[in-house]
Amino acid sequence: MTEESQGFPQKPADVPVNAATADADDAAQGAGPAEQAGPGGPAGDAEQSADQDLSKQLESVRGQLAERTADLQRLQAEYQNYRRRVERDRIAVKEIAIANLLGELLPVLDDIGRAREHGELVGGFKSVGESVETVVAKLGLQQFGKEGEPFDPLVHEALMHSYSPDVSETTCVQILQPGYRIGERTIRPARVAVAEPQPGAQGKEPSADTDASDEESGGPEQG
Repeated sequence: MTEESQGFPQKPADVPVNAATADADDAAQGAGPAEQAGPGGPAGDAEQSADQDLSKQLESVRGQLAERTADLQRLQAEYQNYRRRVERDRIAVKEIAIANLLGELLPVLDDIGRAREHGELVGGFKSVGESVETVVAKLGLQQFGKEGEPFDPLVHEALMHSYSPDVSETTCVQILQPGYRIGERTIRPARVAVAEPQPGAQGKEPSADTDASDEESGGPEQG
């Protein structure tokens, strides 16, 4: 009895082993077809479809980025052109305003110049006159017009006209009123007296030379 009672516990020890095996078999049989399908199954098709959608979205984003970049570059170019145009207009308006102001001061400058020519620019009047000339010079006003320079109808206004054998072209022989300019803008042309070459002066000289040569050769009858 003692040996048989000692052998009974060996049979219940095998029960957990058989139960574990049965559980493993049940798990294998319960695995769905999706897990056994592998890469070629519905799960693989879903991944490929997701990759294609992602590629399409990426291409769409790249296209939008290119369009926005082109719009930004065009907007920047338009802004730069606008800034240059505004700066050019600002400079032009400033020059016009200064030219209008200095145009009103030209009679004062003429009086100062005449007073200097007659020796009347003395004392306090001399100091005031020189101060005015300094201020207008700082604003860019330039005086032009000199005796002996060729007459240019673009910057000279002829008030007197004469002929002279001493000139070979139309020349300013007297400055009646100086001209003024700011940069390339002429505020007032120089008012001058001009002289032209004597009419027929060039035609008489050859005839005189011809008469002299005829006298030296004894005239045409001496052959």
